[in-house]
Amino acid sequence: MSFQKQLQKLRKEKGLSQEKLAEMIGISRQAVAKWEVGQSYPDIARLILLSELFKVSIDKLVNDYDENCRLYIEENKQEYKNEDIIQFLCKAKKYININESVEVKDSKFSGYDMQFSEGNLKYISKYHGKKQFIGEELLLRDDSPIWGMNYNGRIIGEVFSEGFLKEALALVPKEYPYRGPMVYQNGQYKYHCIVNGELEWFQGYEEIFFDDIKIYECNFHGGYIK
Repeated sequence: MSFQKQLQKLRKEKGLSQEKLAEMIGISRQAVAKWEVGQSYPDIARLILLSELFKVSIDKLVNDYDENCRLYIEENKQEYKNEDIIQFLCKAKKYININESVEVKDSKFSGYDMQFSEGNLKYISKYHGKKQFIGEELLLRDDSPIWGMNYNGRIIGEVFSEGFLKEALALVPKEYPYRGPMVYQNGQYKYHCIVNGELEWFQGYEEIFFDDIKIYECNFHGGYIK
């Protein structure tokens, strides 16, 4: 089922008019109407609000993966700027998620550091916490920071698999080189990621489900450093 049909179905099941739904999530009725006829699509912040309001996962809201993924990519597709940065980010993220030996414990602040270098580019990733965590990523050119990302997330299910998360993150796509692919599934585990914006300035949200139960979620945002 497409997003617009899913939204109409959930809204009517809850007995809400377009006006009431719009009021509850802080937008205009016209915006809801456009969503329901497929003329526009909500950003990540609105998708999260809709997910919480209807008590369904974002995964369920955008259930027609093939259709929605194609639409999202085509509408946001641009000529890749700074191709070397994008390629390096993808290479660095794949490397640190495949090679466990790069993760070094920071005894001073009880955190974890990971690094990857190639030529004049250097990628640094740091995070603190395990079940509830916060982290940052930094890209340097000639030892000067040029791009960064912050994230915070939490594990909310006992069957969470760090191995599956790293597996998904190692598949970081060139179209949006921040976390994992828009959709990835292995067995009962399913990863889903939505990004709003471009490399210069972006925000996003990722989640993992075991069957239909959400067991992990993470928010991230970042952009160029000028």
